[in-house]
Amino acid sequence: MMTNSITLQQKIVTGEIMQPAVETAPISRKQLWAGRVISALPVLMLLLSGVMKLLKPVPVVEGFAHYGYPESQIVFLGILAIACTLVYVIPQTSLGAILMTPYLGGATASNVRVGDPSYLATVILGILVWGGLFFRDARLRALLPFRS
Repeated sequence: MMTNSITLQQKIVTGEIMQPAVETAPISRKQLWAGRVISALPVLMLLLSGVMKLLKPVPVVEGFAHYGYPESQIVFLGILAIACTLVYVIPQTSLGAILMTPYLGGATASNVRVGDPSYLATVILGILVWGGLFFRDARLRALLPFRS
């Protein structure tokens, strides 16, 4: 019994137990650049949105009032947008896309709640976030194997 637990502990420490079950093909340069280009739009839009929230110009403050959110939340949401975006651009992780999804979902829900048709923009940004990651990350492509 002790031998099995030591062997399991050794496998955990050495990382043997954490090896992926599916081998992924390397990413081609075209796929990598397609992913980068697709990812650029949501990255730029969310960085701009975050910076504008930090600067708090009058249209941003009025927009928050229109959506029914207190002005005290503007800076927090700006920092959150920038942080999620910065994590998204780190190529070794997909955590940024996971964090951006509820952020954009909240923006979509806010737009829908007040009847603003710009909710389509946040839905499209979410699709671009995951589409860009799909081309940049072979692990995601292995999870969603589209067949021709």
